[in-house]
Amino acid sequence: MKVNKEKEFDIVDIEFPGVGIAYCEDKKINIKGAVPGQKVLAVISKAKKEYANAKLIKILNKIDGEIESKCVHFGVCGGCTHQFLDYKEQLRLKEKQVLKLFEDEEIEDFNYQGIEQSPEQFEYRNKMEFTFGDIEKDSELTLGMHARNTAFGVVTVDKCALIHEDFKTILKAVVDYFKELGLPYYRVVKHQGFLRNLVIRRTKNTDEILVNLVTTSQNSFNKEEFNNLITNLPLKAKLVGVLYTINDQLAGTVASDTVEILEGRDYIEEKVLGLNFKISPLAFFQTNTWGAEKLYEIVMDFMGPADSKVIFDLYCGTGTIGQLAAGKAKRVIGIELIEEAVKAANENAVLNGLTNCSFIAGDVAKTVNTIAEKPDIIILDPPRPGLHPTALKYVIDFNADEIIYVSCNPKTLVVDLKKLIFNGYKIDKVKLMDMFPQTPHVETVVRLSR
Repeated sequence: MKVNKEKEFDIVDIEFPGVGIAYCEDKKINIKGAVPGQKVLAVISKAKKEYANAKLIKILNKIDGEIESKCVHFGVCGGCTHQFLDYKEQLRLKEKQVLKLFEDEEIEDFNYQGIEQSPEQFEYRNKMEFTFGDIEKDSELTLGMHARNTAFGVVTVDKCALIHEDFKTILKAVVDYFKELGLPYYRVVKHQGFLRNLVIRRTKNTDEILVNLVTTSQNSFNKEEFNNLITNLPLKAKLVGVLYTINDQLAGTVASDTVEILEGRDYIEEKVLGLNFKISPLAFFQTNTWGAEKLYEIVMDFMGPADSKVIFDLYCGTGTIGQLAAGKAKRVIGIELIEEAVKAANENAVLNGLTNCSFIAGDVAKTVNTIAEKPDIIILDPPRPGLHPTALKYVIDFNADEIIYVSCNPKTLVVDLKKLIFNGYKIDKVKLMDMFPQTPHVETVVRLSR
């Protein structure tokens, strides 16, 4: 099977995260974005002895559950993959993919409680990290999401269906402004250029907006003029801050060397299930606020009574889960790598009048063994790669009665679950929460006990 060769494939199965499976010449063919029942045209991008990867070019037939996509960018933007499917079919496919991972690892004998749907299927995102670039080499400046099936192309998504109108207003104004100035965008490979990202956060329950422009230090612009542009836009939510961040790090991720407040403050305030949370520019916060409320209700339900119990909230971010748990626990201790998020978590605890929880900055794998107290319940909400092996060892050694594992990546989740089962835990309950409609991603909540 030759690389770069176009070929038609029949999709017969699907695997997480939204990878369609076909077979050809006794090889398994992985095609991202394809679903069972489709006949597709794809080009081979990688060929190994046992399998090959192919990039989807065109769908050649219609299938049951197919609908007209709502977003004009769908098919060009790489953000959504399943917007052409009825929402119930999206949920069914997500369940199938996650349960197959459990089955493949022979994880069984647990109470599966189904999948909870998102309160909103569109306009649910409360944060977007837009990238400056171009759709084709040396074409006009774009600002938005990476284009599908391109290495570096960026498409301006000023009509994106996953975001509120305020995001689109800001995005359009910013890209037009910098087109006029003719400033270059940052090229990751060459480490040259100026414009990197536009990061927007918008709260759902308090209607606040925070705008953060991210560039390198390789050029300059009129910051006062830019600030006036943003502050004079006709937004429906309250603009609480305009930030300017310089990021000279080589990687393509959003980071900060310095942050300057051009207007207002450097955080937004959101209310979740009756508690208040200050969210700083780089702090992790679930991107679907109303979905997150349902997710946290699942966690609290799985936890049950905890009046006399000590809870460890590992990978706690701004401490959302930990503070919700604090209302029904003896004590909560949270650990998070990002110092800015931990500072916000401790401030949030004071804001909410919680005296029985504290948050520590540090790498979970290194910090968790420095805590003198022992947990009765451990809540885990790690990043996509899952638990660091050292952190997992400490979790096992703590010998907690209960573990509640919240995962955005069921592939790494099942690997960690196998190790926990081997070390004396059993899985009681599993429930899925769809936090990311129109995409293949899903949250999985698991309750384990000794």
